[in-house]
Amino acid sequence: MWHRADLPLGWAVGRLLVVLTAATVLTLDHCRGLTSVANRPKSFASNLNNTISVPVVFTKSEPLAACEICEARRRAQAERQSGEGIDSEHAATPSADVKEISLSDNQADSSVSFKHDIRPILVAHCYRCHGPGQQEGGLRFDRRESVFKPVESGAIPVIAGHLEDSALLARVTALEPDERMPRGAPPLTFEETSLLRSWIASGASWSEDSHWAFVKPQAPRPALIQERDWPNVAVDTFILQRLEADEIPHAAPADRITLIRRLSLDLIGLPPALEDVDGFLVDSAPDATERLVDRLLASPHFGEKWAIRWLDLARYADTNGFEFDAVRTIWLYRDWVIDALNRDLPFDQFTFEQVAGDLIPDGTIQQQVATGFMRCSAVAPDIITNRFDMLVDRVNTLGTAWLGLTFSCAQCHDHKFDPLTQKDFYRLYAIFNRGADEVEGVKYEGTTVAAMSPFSEMEATTLVMSDRARPNATFVKVRGSAVVDGEQVQPGVPTFLQPAKGDDDDRIGLACWLIDEDNPLTTRVAVNRVWESLFGNGLVRTSDDFGTRGEAPSHPELLDWLAVEFRRGGLSQKRLLRSIVVSATYQQSPQVSLEIRERDPLNRLCSRGPRLRVDAELIRDIALSASGLLSLQLGGPSVFPWQPHGTSEKLEFAAFQWNVNPDENRFRRGVYTHWKRTALYPSFAIFDAPNRTGTCARRGNSITPLQALVSLNDPVFFEAAVHLGKRMLEEGDGSIESALSAGFRLCVARTPSGSEISQLTQLLQEELSRLTDDGDAARQMVGDEAISQSSHLSVSKWAAYATVASVLLNLDETITKE
Repeated sequence: MWHRADLPLGWAVGRLLVVLTAATVLTLDHCRGLTSVANRPKSFASNLNNTISVPVVFTKSEPLAACEICEARRRAQAERQSGEGIDSEHAATPSADVKEISLSDNQADSSVSFKHDIRPILVAHCYRCHGPGQQEGGLRFDRRESVFKPVESGAIPVIAGHLEDSALLARVTALEPDERMPRGAPPLTFEETSLLRSWIASGASWSEDSHWAFVKPQAPRPALIQERDWPNVAVDTFILQRLEADEIPHAAPADRITLIRRLSLDLIGLPPALEDVDGFLVDSAPDATERLVDRLLASPHFGEKWAIRWLDLARYADTNGFEFDAVRTIWLYRDWVIDALNRDLPFDQFTFEQVAGDLIPDGTIQQQVATGFMRCSAVAPDIITNRFDMLVDRVNTLGTAWLGLTFSCAQCHDHKFDPLTQKDFYRLYAIFNRGADEVEGVKYEGTTVAAMSPFSEMEATTLVMSDRARPNATFVKVRGSAVVDGEQVQPGVPTFLQPAKGDDDDRIGLACWLIDEDNPLTTRVAVNRVWESLFGNGLVRTSDDFGTRGEAPSHPELLDWLAVEFRRGGLSQKRLLRSIVVSATYQQSPQVSLEIRERDPLNRLCSRGPRLRVDAELIRDIALSASGLLSLQLGGPSVFPWQPHGTSEKLEFAAFQWNVNPDENRFRRGVYTHWKRTALYPSFAIFDAPNRTGTCARRGNSITPLQALVSLNDPVFFEAAVHLGKRMLEEGDGSIESALSAGFRLCVARTPSGSEISQLTQLLQEELSRLTDDGDAARQMVGDEAISQSSHLSVSKWAAYATVASVLLNLDETITKE
């Protein structure tokens, strides 16, 4: 019952038969060093010749720009520092009893590289006892300062230029087994000891290059390519350079039907209307694709599609989580995200409002609503540790969403692989510890505001951030325990990336630090996430880990070029998307030879167009769209569509009555479905949507038999099949072939082949014969309510077409972006 690309339509038919029988925008142009207002490019809408409408939804007084906030704070800090001066008598001096080692890169033997030659030896042989996890004798070889200073025994592991005095070399070359290191393991090879000798003798340079992700991206040199006719845009030159280096040809362009369906699913998350397909097929203008892209980017449904993955990062849900999983009201934040994406809110401003929108002087209510990002944490009923866990979750979520780092590793100890210390973790924690939100039992208390959805006049109360008048004291938590305090720390940001240019003790300073042009991660992580959404894998496949344990980028120059261009383009997310989807790389066919597929099995080199199953919410949207049931209403409270009985009502804890909406709300898009953490909407769970108990940077893409059972039997899909069958009957010209072709195109956009029509016709005739003889089965399939509304249709014929429609909705091609 797996969905498989290589299975024929007849297989899907057989599978079915088996189962059937069983506002005003805050003008944040950048903090210090970023592009000024005057230098920001024209609006995205202007660049597209006014083809994209960017409406002003929130009408409030113009707030103080965040760049002005940061500048004022920095000026005040500079004045304080200039008045303080430096007391030279108390300046820090090296301790007299510590031997300082002067290491000059000029002394190093260029033939021995610490990063490539020495560090691998230390990792392989020394880290087990003297590394991040264990430090026997107070020595650790993953820290430079430990290697060149006396350890507990008084010995100095490495003294630059002195082979006879370096304890490391003496221990690894010792003849006595009890003295030789590594103890209880084979000795180092002759080549390894020779490398250590050369390294120490030449000055023991510890000049390990900074990790690529921690260095500010710079615009790379133009790629050198041979095939100059293929690229459409700069993106293509970087892709082609790598393909040519590996002697792998690129795929042919995708056909027009494949392209319009791919663009529609990627940009608005819906299949294209048939009239749009037909229009695109006959549009021979050179800019036809660009105009199609511009129209899709301007659609109000753009934000609905692109909000899904951001809501995963924000761990947005309509309930608190854990065993009691009480309902909360925070859907206004979801509507804010959708609206912000539709308005193409620049990513720096998008960031600032979610991190510190409530702290903006004279800010709008909607900017406060944006801070719902921080209030989306799951809330446990344990009163003692709950607030601690919520604040830890905020630190971890921030690290994943904007920096692509595993901050959670530093909750209990210094990060073992990245330069993030436990003290850094709790300095960030201290920034959030100023928040006024509290928890009492399972009731989520704290600051709330009343606001209206940007899409309607409906007012609701939602959770937002707010700071206390007097900050709480913050301590490093020993081993990450909520109840064991270590040293006290002050609020601040980690400095291993770039120092803050102003005060960094609150969320405004944190937001400025995140979006600063010198931050090497924020733009890289953002553009990589967009690439991942389009191609299935990011240029950095570990999109949740840009640290030293993450995967290196497949195209590092392209990643940096995109990051630099993203900032040059005013951090417009729509502009970034446009630059990728108009590329020849994106517009390739997914079909290539078996040899190329074997050489590039995961399409990491982009030798072909993307082909992957769409997100869970979009699978449901496609079915409802094809059937004609889909409601395109924007925003508002979360909705309750059909789901199997007993999903949430029979839980031991958190029992919840799922009252199906009686009106069109049950046919709303998946992004608006009520998100219950302990009992996730079943079809979403089966198709790999996360429960959002914590932040999620990457969704899975599994293939299981349960998925076929859901898309055949779930109430929503079954009802969609009945209504698609009705459309086929009513929208054809009276012939079977016309009706079947119409249904096929509604699902996959293309016209079916003669063989496919033959198989579907055979199924239709068999089902029509069976259901004509069994009128009760036909009526049960269609339903009395539907029959009463369309009494002019033959029930047995309708039921037969519904069976065919179910096959079409279950085609691998229907739920796959090609």
